[in-house]
Amino acid sequence: MIVSAAWIVPAVFAVINRLAQAPLQGWEPATTRELLFEFGDWLMYAVLTPGVFAVSRRWPLTRPHLLRRIVLHLLLSLMFCVAWATCGQILRILLVSIFAPQLFHNANWSRLSLEWLSWIFITLPFGVAVYLCMVGIEHATRYFIEAREREVQVARLSEQLSSARFAALQAQLNPHFLFNTLNTIAVLVRDDERQRAVRIVEDLSELLRSTLTRHQANEVTLGEELELLRQYVAIEQARYSDRLRPEFRIPDSLFTAAVPSFALQHLVENAIRHGIARRTEAGLLIVTAERAGEFLQLTVIDDGPGIDPRLTPPAGHGIENTRERLRALYGPRASLEITRRAEGGTIAMLRVPYREMQPEPSDETR
Repeated sequence: MIVSAAWIVPAVFAVINRLAQAPLQGWEPATTRELLFEFGDWLMYAVLTPGVFAVSRRWPLTRPHLLRRIVLHLLLSLMFCVAWATCGQILRILLVSIFAPQLFHNANWSRLSLEWLSWIFITLPFGVAVYLCMVGIEHATRYFIEAREREVQVARLSEQLSSARFAALQAQLNPHFLFNTLNTIAVLVRDDERQRAVRIVEDLSELLRSTLTRHQANEVTLGEELELLRQYVAIEQARYSDRLRPEFRIPDSLFTAAVPSFALQHLVENAIRHGIARRTEAGLLIVTAERAGEFLQLTVIDDGPGIDPRLTPPAGHGIENTRERLRALYGPRASLEITRRAEGGTIAMLRVPYREMQPEPSDETR
């Protein structure tokens, strides 16, 4: 709409040029019909501009079809030149019929056809240039809008990642979590099981270090996520002793697959806090990963009391945050489904497009 309205500017200058050229060239003063034609002929392209933008959006100049698209737009530019010349000729005939009806009734239609053909060739060089400029303006406008949208998306993802890191750290610094972990360490030391106590201290230290030093990446490799996950589960397993029985069924070939940072850790945290922790007997935690065509499917299963997926998740689940991050990262191609397990418990299934990536170098290798 704005670009179409911008054609008023050259239309006004065309009228000014016609008025100025009359005394400079010794022409007869411009008539109202001539001035209206000068003004209206430029506005004809304002009517054609939405069409140029439409075909430019339909067939953008992008790879891998760049050469074919260039040829296509050159052909379309010729068609728009014909359309521009035709609209101009129609405008000329309409103005003649209004301001000089006697000329209209005595018009030689064969001559008008030749004038129309001549007008096509007159407008051809300039018309092609105008068409290509309009295509360039459409592309520039679209790229600018997409760049702004990407900036907003990156900012949103950065905020969500920070929230995820804070949530992960908050879970690990939870007073109950630390109290129980420290209490477990104290019991082990008192029972003279110092090696196990040292191992838990090392796991806790490594867990906090991994969470705090993980870089602001929206995606990490599955191997990196599993490393963090194993540290977390090791500490929880020490806390719950024989009540937590974790199983990891993940092929080594998938360790380089890209996954949303902290997403799997949140799902395991939910399974332990809202599933295993509510059982009095031993609970099973199963983490699986498999490639299903073009997708990576991650599943976290527990045999706790289960949650009703139709209800709002309990505080601390971070499920909506994870789903929002999935939408921002992958659009509709990713999903997170929470369902009841037939045997009892909950199944959380995370599905993302499969893509391999290199793991981030650790601080020691830099």
